[in-house]
Amino acid sequence: MIDLYFWPTPNGWKVSIALEEMELPYTTHLINIGKGDQFDPEFLKIAPNNRMPAIVDPDGPDGAPVSVFESGAILMYLARKTGRFYGKTERERIAVEEWLMWQMGGVGPMAGQAHHFLKYAPQLDPPQDLPYAKDRYRTEVARLYGVLDRRLAENEYVAGDFYSIADMSIWGWASLWEGQQHVLENTPHFARWLETVSARPGVQAGRALHADLRGDHRDKQSQGVLFKR
Repeated sequence: MIDLYFWPTPNGWKVSIALEEMELPYTTHLINIGKGDQFDPEFLKIAPNNRMPAIVDPDGPDGAPVSVFESGAILMYLARKTGRFYGKTERERIAVEEWLMWQMGGVGPMAGQAHHFLKYAPQLDPPQDLPYAKDRYRTEVARLYGVLDRRLAENEYVAGDFYSIADMSIWGWASLWEGQQHVLENTPHFARWLETVSARPGVQAGRALHADLRGDHRDKQSQGVLFKR
């Protein structure tokens, strides 16, 4: 059983979806980011950047346990471990890694900032309603989804004609397009891809993991932990 350190967020969904898609048995350990579990010294031994998700695989390389942090690194590790969702040729693997890195360096950070300034910052005490920041990140997210739309105009999935960990990495953030104030009518191929990926049983199961615990972080305790530490 792989140990999954998790909270129901777009980054957490990447790994819960991968574990479901790859049919790997796992045990979930909740890391309540609103209460500060990510700063627990025991968790920091696994994830030194105090971010979830993280995993511990008791059957790691050479049969020895291994811990992995950073969602992209986890996806690559699990794909290599199972031989699934990573492409079959070197060219396919290059495409998977390109779009996985694109998500890690672009969509995740930019969509996260869009959510912060569009949704959370105006609710802070005192409110931080910053038009420049809101416009900047909303516009950058729209640009990134435009890049993805053009890619998907020529390919069924992000890396080509096959579903991969690149799709898994992007889907969680992309599924929250409404909170990023994106307009699907402007990106029809992106909309088609969203519907296709959302219909997969593994995606639905990974997204449903502890979905009842997903909150809006509007209480002062959560805001203090998430936004001021």
